[in-house]
Amino acid sequence: MKVNHVEIRPNIYYYDSSDRQSPLAFGDDLFELIAERYRLFPESAGRLVFLCIGSDRATGDCLGPIVGHKLRQLNMAGCSVYGTLESPVHARNLKETIEYIETFHTDPVIVAIDASLGRSSHIGYFTLGRGALKPGAGVDKELPSVGDLCITGIVNMSGFLDHMLLQTTRLHIVMKLADPICEGIARCVGRLFDERIKETACSLQK
Repeated sequence: MKVNHVEIRPNIYYYDSSDRQSPLAFGDDLFELIAERYRLFPESAGRLVFLCIGSDRATGDCLGPIVGHKLRQLNMAGCSVYGTLESPVHARNLKETIEYIETFHTDPVIVAIDASLGRSSHIGYFTLGRGALKPGAGVDKELPSVGDLCITGIVNMSGFLDHMLLQTTRLHIVMKLADPICEGIARCVGRLFDERIKETACSLQK
């Protein structure tokens, strides 16, 4: 039985970063969604791209680069990571990064990750859902949608002067979100790797 997440909107799951069990539930749910994608599109199996969007120039917008930085350090086999503290993917280079991924990765499953604004009661929660992410929607920026799956971390409340809210967001909240997101992704990728090993072993035995 799945615990520690709440489906508030259809196909959008919310996880409380304060709950120590949330990375486990999140990682397992992410695994199921990626495995589902692989079943629907077998040509994408094993081709996994994490696109971490955001800028390190505003604390509220640096969730993506921090997650990307942490994922790069994990050296996950079979995964490509775009968007880090060293080389962030933001409004100015998002389009060209998407074009690069489309050129150099054949039919990948793209998991887009970004910070978001929401209700005050949801600050500190992160979400997982099917479908594309719409970066910049919370601050009225017109950016291309991207991703087969999307992960967002709610860093502050949506309201008046959203740009200022991103600038004044506490780094503590961002880090509190980044850690369970990375832990859950690592759990998911580990399970995917184990499944590939099993499939390879079965094929060799036939």
